[in-house]
Amino acid sequence: MTQQTTSSEDPRPKNLIGSTLLFIGIFSTATVIGILLILGLVFPFKFRWYIGRLWCLIVGWFTRVFCALTFTVEGLENIDPTKPVIFFSNHQSAWETLALRIFLPPHSVVIKRELLYLPIWGWSLLTLKSIVINRKNQRGALRSLLEQGSRYLNEGLCVLIFPEGTRSAAGTVDKFNIGGAMLAHKTGYPVIPIVHNAGDFWSRYSFLKYPGVIKVKIGPQIETKDRKAQDINAEAETWIRQNLQDLHE
Repeated sequence: MTQQTTSSEDPRPKNLIGSTLLFIGIFSTATVIGILLILGLVFPFKFRWYIGRLWCLIVGWFTRVFCALTFTVEGLENIDPTKPVIFFSNHQSAWETLALRIFLPPHSVVIKRELLYLPIWGWSLLTLKSIVINRKNQRGALRSLLEQGSRYLNEGLCVLIFPEGTRSAAGTVDKFNIGGAMLAHKTGYPVIPIVHNAGDFWSRYSFLKYPGVIKVKIGPQIETKDRKAQDINAEAETWIRQNLQDLHE
């Protein structure tokens, strides 16, 4: 598959109506789900997790109906839902922040502190055991990641990290930050790399969504016990870079 671009010169039809309906659907349902998550604080975490997952399924339905955009997943057999792991995923759009909740086991996600400033939507993220970091304070962010990530892993929860730290352009992978690998080094929990090409259809700066099939590939476990953080990071980054190229062939 050759890389598709979402620039102004993109030859694909501009799906303005579908993209607008998706935008309305996401933000209208997010308010309802956010309120349910906050009210769900009186219930166990798994109850709130499935509420959040339900919303992601709804958004996935909107995406398919309004934008003719679907996805496939390869490598689910590499995940044992009964054992906590650290997922490393490349980051190209908002799509993966939602869709990964559909097929990954319950997990905590690393999020930036600024998201908590959003009424209801941001507050509801705290109910899902998110790991909140202040990206302007690198030492504090690393400390939060190691402390909260270790706690959730020991509780039996997986952790999802986007090591690039921000969204990259379609078809590219930015240099990985070391924090996720340090968490793996400290705790000894294995890393599972995930790669996708969502940016080809739902790019980081474009309002428009394009029809097609997003490909997701889940890699084999990377063992982390008695390994340096730099080696763990390098192995995961190399796997994601190589397999992202394969998705475009």
